[in-house]
Amino acid sequence: MRKMSYAVFVFVVCLTVLFSASAFASERAKSEGKQGILLVAFGTSEPDARSAIDGIVGAVRKAFPDAEVRISYTSNIIRRKILKEEGLVVDTPPIALAKMQDEGFTSVVVQSLHIISGEEFHQLAGVVRAFSSLRGKYGFERLSLGRPLLDSMEDYMKTVDMLKAKYASFAADGGAVAFMGHGTHHGANAAYSKMQLLFDEEGLPFVMGLVEAFPDIESVKRRLKELNPSRVTLVPFMVVAGDHAKNDMADADDPESWVSVLRGEGYAVEPLLKGLGDGEGLAELFIDHIREALENR
Repeated sequence: MRKMSYAVFVFVVCLTVLFSASAFASERAKSEGKQGILLVAFGTSEPDARSAIDGIVGAVRKAFPDAEVRISYTSNIIRRKILKEEGLVVDTPPIALAKMQDEGFTSVVVQSLHIISGEEFHQLAGVVRAFSSLRGKYGFERLSLGRPLLDSMEDYMKTVDMLKAKYASFAADGGAVAFMGHGTHHGANAAYSKMQLLFDEEGLPFVMGLVEAFPDIESVKRRLKELNPSRVTLVPFMVVAGDHAKNDMADADDPESWVSVLRGEGYAVEPLLKGLGDGEGLAELFIDHIREALENR
């Protein structure tokens, strides 16, 4: 009986040590934290345009090697189209965050890949606020939101510098660059006019226009008439060169596309089917915003 009691005692001690070690390891893992970055883009259903988003994801992974980087899309229409045509599932921000929460991420930065702080960004901010209200067992220890491309004055100046680095060569020797943004009914649409003011302040032969708001193609025509360029390069002022860039901007068979309209005005026009996210420049600006979100939370 004494031997049996001793054996039971040893067994209990071993179990206690084992569970204590497991609990310690669990607490240690929790304290060290599982770091994540969720990039949130409007999205694109054009597979060949998705490389711009992939490039940003790759740059963020390189800049933050200790964090797991994931992507989500805010556009349900694009997500459903991708699922139907390609069989690929792209999560919405709420679903992506719920998965990360369930998988034990303790610290997450949600970084908007939107150009302006319009309706899409404000809806995303609401999602982040909702998840931030969950604390303790069912929530993240730290959750923060990175701002879109154009937010502070510093953002605007850095964006102008990026555009000069990427597109100044297209405006050399009397040329001009006409940017096509999306546009929105939201008050944040004023960001595009602000960009035009900065172009003018620096004497750049850059013209800003929008597909669905002011300044529109008529405004672009008026500004180009003043510049009287030898040629015009059309550039999407969007992360990706998706549907709008291919159809509304660069479709020469469509008489209402920008390339057709401006050629009809007598300009030598060439569309550039690359988004702002293609190549270097844009990813670095979003990386700066991730760092700001990490510092300010």
